[in-house]
Amino acid sequence: MEIIPAIDLLEGSCVRLNQGDYSKVTRFSNDPVAQALDWQQQGATRLHLVDLDGAKTGKPINDTSIREITSALSIPIQLGGGVRSLERAEELINYGLDRIILGTVAIENPQLVKQLAKNHPGKILVGIDAKQGKVATRGWIEESDINATDLAKELSQTGITAIISTDISTDGTLQGPNLKALKAIGEASKVPIIASGGIGSMSDLLSLLPLEGIGINGVIVGRALYDKKFDLKEAISAIEEKRLIDAPIDQTFLA
Repeated sequence: MEIIPAIDLLEGSCVRLNQGDYSKVTRFSNDPVAQALDWQQQGATRLHLVDLDGAKTGKPINDTSIREITSALSIPIQLGGGVRSLERAEELINYGLDRIILGTVAIENPQLVKQLAKNHPGKILVGIDAKQGKVATRGWIEESDINATDLAKELSQTGITAIISTDISTDGTLQGPNLKALKAIGEASKVPIIASGGIGSMSDLLSLLPLEGIGINGVIVGRALYDKKFDLKEAISAIEEKRLIDAPIDQTFLA
C-alpha cells in the first residue's frame, strides 16, 4: 500500500477543497516546491499533483509551479486536472512527470485514453471521481448518469496503468474512506486502484489493507497530512508493520 501525499494547486498555491467545492478553499502554502520537497524528505515514494485550475477551466495556469516541482524532486510525480487532449498530455510528460491522470476526457473521448495508453505505456492513469456511485466531471462541477463501477470495468481494458478512485462525498472531510465503494471499484477493475478521499487518521489508512487483495495498492492523502493528523514517515512504517503482523487480514467486515 503506497501512501502518496497530495498537493492541490490553485493559482500557484497549495490548497485543499472540501468535497470538491471551489468556494470552500483552505490554503496551506504559497510555496508548492518547498512543500513537495518536504514530502520527499519525509519518505514519500511518489507525489500526487492536482491542477485545480486546469480541472475547472482547462487553462495551464499552474505550469510554472509544475515544472519547478518536477525539476526539484527525484521521486516520480503524477498529475491530473485539465488533461483533455493528446497535446496537453504529451506536454506534461515532457515536463518530466511520471504519470498523467485523465479524468473528464475518459468519458468524453475514450479513444484518446486508448491512444495515450498505447503511446505512453505505464504512464497513463484514469481518475474516476464519483458521488453516490455516479461519475462527476469538469472538476466535480458536472454530474453524470454513469456508474463508477461500469466506467472502471470499461476503462481498465484500455491499456491504462491504474485507476484513481475518489469518493467526492468524503474528500477533504477526514471522516474516513468509503470502503464499500472502493471494494466495488476494485472488484470491477482489471488494473490496480489508488484510493482517494476521506483519510483522516492512521486507522483510516490501516482500514485499506484488507482491500490490497482486490487491487487497492495505493492511497492519496492530503488534508490529514497538512492538518498533522499523522506523520507521513510514521504512517509508512505503520503500514509495513501492520501488513507483516496481520497478514492475512480478515475481510468479513466488508461483506
